[in-house]
Amino acid sequence: MNITDMTATQLSAMIKAGETTAVEAAEAVLAKIEEEDKNYNCYVTVDRDGALAQAKAVQGKIEAGELKGPLAGVPVAVKDNICTEGLRTTCSSKILHNFVPVYTAEAVRNLQKAGAVILGKTNMDEFAMGSTTETSAYGPTRNPRNAEHVPGGSSGGSAAAVAAGECIYAIGSDTGGSIRQPASYCGVVGMKPTYGTVSRYGLIAYGSSLDQIGPLTKDVADCAAVLTALASHDRKDSTSVSRADTDFTAALMEDVKGLRIGIPGDYLGEGLDDEVRTAVLQAADVLQERGAVVERFDLSLVEYAIPAYYTIAAAEASSNLERFDGIKYGYRTGEYAGLHNMYKKSRSEGFGEEVKRRIMLGSFVLSSGYYDAYYLKALKVKALIKKAFDEAFAKYDLILGPVAPTTAPKLGESLADPIQMYLGDIYTIAVNLAGLPAISLPCGQDSKGLPIGLQLIGDCFQEKKLFRAAYTYEQHE
Repeated sequence: MNITDMTATQLSAMIKAGETTAVEAAEAVLAKIEEEDKNYNCYVTVDRDGALAQAKAVQGKIEAGELKGPLAGVPVAVKDNICTEGLRTTCSSKILHNFVPVYTAEAVRNLQKAGAVILGKTNMDEFAMGSTTETSAYGPTRNPRNAEHVPGGSSGGSAAAVAAGECIYAIGSDTGGSIRQPASYCGVVGMKPTYGTVSRYGLIAYGSSLDQIGPLTKDVADCAAVLTALASHDRKDSTSVSRADTDFTAALMEDVKGLRIGIPGDYLGEGLDDEVRTAVLQAADVLQERGAVVERFDLSLVEYAIPAYYTIAAAEASSNLERFDGIKYGYRTGEYAGLHNMYKKSRSEGFGEEVKRRIMLGSFVLSSGYYDAYYLKALKVKALIKKAFDEAFAKYDLILGPVAPTTAPKLGESLADPIQMYLGDIYTIAVNLAGLPAISLPCGQDSKGLPIGLQLIGDCFQEKKLFRAAYTYEQHE
């Protein structure tokens, strides 16, 4: 088996056994990037020299017995909105084209402590705003399963890099499905943890109350290992949660007997592709055959999730993106007349269309006279959505459904109709509004050979139940 085809746990075991080295692993993946990334455009920045230097240092620690975990020596790709000291971090935007952070995100530091080797920064929708990785200032990423189709977004570069073997695993960020949806489109595993489980320190914010960093991997075991490394309490992030038990690999068992799984009827209705519906229900049958109790129920308020989400996310984005003004760092226009003109021209030239659209929407819903009518109402709907999930989890251990209404659309199809693109997030965004954990894993292909994703949603801090069910399904699919 080629190094680039291995899972993280397989490769780490080989390195620890002396069958290969961290340097050889890094070289193999870097060679794959050099050979194939021109076809997919997964990366914005590849740090070849830095990766090899890290690999050499990590190999020394493995040989000295200092690094023994399941990620030691394994190459990882990092989404381009997660800060890395000394390595360019652009959010795939012109406005941050030359930004080199002076500190490293806590999540990346945790991976480095586990012995990870950082390969570079992956392409994404600009400032994580989009569902296709087509709004990037550095051109779209293509789906390795079919290069005419999008990889999903906004973590499309990370998902595509895992699918193409251009990294062993990757991390992304999920604001409304931005890990799970590209995982589904690219046929890999992706997880959005409970809000607060992974530190947001060093994640360049889109919607602060919704953003969460999580793993994109080749299988469920890797996903559990990566989340175990990522999870930690961080005093630098006021929303970070202190959790007693974050050894998620302990949940990797084939055991769903008695697990109560609910399928929302609202998730199987109008707008869902027939082939996606069939694949998701077949996955439910697999879990039922293994002893899970599966039934349908009504999860109310689904139709209100999209307007509530885009109102809240755009409002937070307009506030978070206020800092990019051409003064402190990033892009500044060449010619301007006075301070206000410099702000206006720098932001007009530096931001792309989708980012401008959401800043405008966010500024509008926060403006005097509209705050109560839109933003405040969206916050009330958010609270009602959380209540609906609380009621569902009083009856069920997990909720099962599709990740997206369709498989990956063709390049260019979505950007022509932003509203249609927003509707593609219908099954993922309520999870972020309620702060819940959810996992996406492959559950077959459609007639065009494009991957279909299964989504499992858990109550807050119930990732272990998700891993149990996902691992069981993966072993028996």
